[in-house]
Parts: sequence; structure tokens; C-alpha cells
Amino acid sequence: MPGFSGYYLIEAGNGVFSSVSVFDTEAHAGESTRVASTWVREENLQTALTNPPKITSGKVVVHETREFVTA
Repeated sequence: MPGFSGYYLIEAGNGVFSSVSVFDTEAHAGESTRVASTWVREENLQTALTNPPKITSGKVVVHETREFVTA
């Protein structure tokens, strides 16, 4: 998807999962949500989801990565 920067899936235990998608803009994130929602409906996957997804959006305020330094 345009603007896609990263995706993380977190297993919290007891069948609970959270995911975080990172996009360049809110518009790109919104389009991704629309495409994913359509795919879930078209593939009839609603029954596989025990709870409806909760969508939250916001700006990244801190980002840190580890860099490897070679000698």
C-alpha cells in the first residue's frame, strides 16, 4: 500500500492479538483500513474474529531503532 512503513502483530495471550500498522499519512492509513475491511467481508472472515476490531489512530511521537555498527 502507498505510504506503508511497518506492521507489528502482538500476541497478548488468551487468544488476544493487537496489531500496529505505520503509514506516512493518515490518509494512507485510512485507505489501508478500507481495503482490509473489504477483504475481510469478501473472504467471509467475520466469523473468525471473536471481537470486532477497534481502530485507533494517532501520530508517532517517539521512534527508536537499533543500528548495527560494523568495524
